[in-house]
Parts: sequence; C-alpha cells; structure tokens
Amino acid sequence: MSGHRLVVAIDGPAASGKSSTAQWVARELGLLHADSGALYRAATAARLRRNGPADDWSEDSVLEAANRTCTIAPSGTTFRCLLDGEEAEEELRGEAVTAAVSRVARMPGVRQWVDAQLRELAKHHDLVVDGRDIGTAVFPDATLKIFLVADPWERARRRLVQRLERAPSDAEIAAETEQLVRRDVMDSTQTVKAVDAVLIDSTYLTQREQVERIVALARAVQGGP
Repeated sequence: MSGHRLVVAIDGPAASGKSSTAQWVARELGLLHADSGALYRAATAARLRRNGPADDWSEDSVLEAANRTCTIAPSGTTFRCLLDGEEAEEELRGEAVTAAVSRVARMPGVRQWVDAQLRELAKHHDLVVDGRDIGTAVFPDATLKIFLVADPWERARRRLVQRLERAPSDAEIAAETEQLVRRDVMDSTQTVKAVDAVLIDSTYLTQREQVERIVALARAVQGGP
C-alpha cells in the first residue's frame, strides 16, 4: 500500500454513528482514530471566529482562517483539533458550527485541506478514519472500507438520545429526521459508497454488534486472529 500505513475507512451519512463506532473500533484494534468531520468543524469554527455571515464566506477566507488557527495534536487514542492552540471541543460541536459546516464541507479547497491533513496523519500512524468520501476520494486504497447506514428515523432517535440524555418524543424525532434528510441531500455528492466497501446497516444492530463486525473484518484483512 503506497503512501500510508494500515487504514480502516468508515463512511456513511450524517448521524449514522460513524465517529463513535470508529473510536470504539480503533480502541479494539489498537489503532488511532481520526475524525474527518472534526476537521471540517475546525475550519468552520476558525472562520466563525473572524465573524461575518456564512452566506458571504469565500473559500479563500475559510482556508486562511483554518491554516492560521487549526492544529492537530495526538490525544490518547485519537487526535484533537485545536483552535489557536487550545482545546475547543464544545465550540466545534456547537450550534453555530453545525449550522455552517455543510456549506464549508462543499468547498473544494476545504475538502482538499482536510484530505491533506488526513493523508499526512496516515503517513505516520495506523488509522481508523471516519467521514464522507474517505474510502472513495481520500483513501481509495484503504485496507478496509466500511459504509455504515441506518434508517433516518433511527439515526435521528440515536442523535437525540445522545444530545438530550433522555428518550425523545416522536415529535422530536420527526423534526430531527426532517433535518437529517435535508442534510443527506446537501451531502449527497460526498456520501457515496465505494464499490469495494462493506455495507453495514445498523438500524437493528447495537453499537457493540456493529463494532464487533468491523473488528472481525479488519482482523481478517490483516490476517490476524
């Protein structure tokens, strides 16, 4: 495999459980986890710090902010995106970033910036990487490619349980499902299954079950027990 070490690529639509699953898989396999979505969020947060409505942002202004503000640092079994050298996880997951990140992620130059960060990490570390177009554009020769999907209603329910820390109502799930479906449409050009990816529908799986499937596939590819 040229250019990088062992890579497990996990793709799929928003709220399909990619990031949390990838973190768990990385721990089980003894690899490092890289979250491409966090890089898009970091670029978005960096630009937000310079003010101005997202509708008026240019690609150059986002890239300038990202290059000046964002750094990536190892942190345990994963990597953290730092802003001006400081932890900013709450800011990266905040409403302002969430509202603007899809627009930023569609900018070709920003996508190239994110891809370059991930490929640089993969030169030095065995990785589990999650996001969109990871197995198609970023690491087309990844060791193992997974495409993780779930029914939109179930994805919405899981996201709300995580956010609210309680069982959501049907009305709350319906509203969240509508937002997810709109997000799917916006992200459709990036959320494409690689022809050689393994499709896992997690609608009726527990997270442990989907993690066990991916770990077993990775170990089989590696030729391990």
